[in-house]
Amino acid sequence: MKKAVIVVKGHQYLVAEKQKLEVELVGDEKTLKFEPLLIVDGDNVQVGQPLVKGASVEAKVLETMVKAAKVTAIRYKAKKRVNKVRGHRQQHSVIEITKIS
Repeated sequence: MKKAVIVVKGHQYLVAEKQKLEVELVGDEKTLKFEPLLIVDGDNVQVGQPLVKGASVEAKVLETMVKAAKVTAIRYKAKKRVNKVRGHRQQHSVIEITKIS
């Protein structure tokens, strides 16, 4: 099984074919093409300097914008009437790796 290390919006992911990933927002594109940093094919390992020449990883976007679970940040000071609650839902895209070559 082929695996590759790709960079999406500054984050590195170890991916395989037909794998689904949640990544940072990628925009309105339907297909994506990445140049891998590393390719593993059984015992054969190709390491790029910094990218592997002639290799590519193709992916298709399944969902353009999905919201993650809510993360809350609470600031509380006992006996001081300080109580702040803030929440945030990170947005991300879901992609599927279609081909590693």
